[in-house]
Amino acid sequence: MRSERVTVTLPADLVAEARDAVSRGSAASLSAYVAEAVQSRQDRDRSLATLAHLYGGPPPPDELDAARRSLCSVAPVAVG
Repeated sequence: MRSERVTVTLPADLVAEARDAVSRGSAASLSAYVAEAVQSRQDRDRSLATLAHLYGGPPPPDELDAARRSLCSVAPVAVG
């Protein structure tokens, strides 16, 4: 996959936490950490767009809450 250099400004506490993740080995690099975060946001946006398409608009808040509760009850997948 082709990469492109960009410059972003982030809050210092987010950068510190991301660098800490890299030092713990949770991410290969700061760039990889940020790329994963952007990918997660894009996946979320696509999922919400799919739901909106299926519902003919935004899903009802009570159904979104139920889905979030259901997803939180699923054990996270270990990475790394």
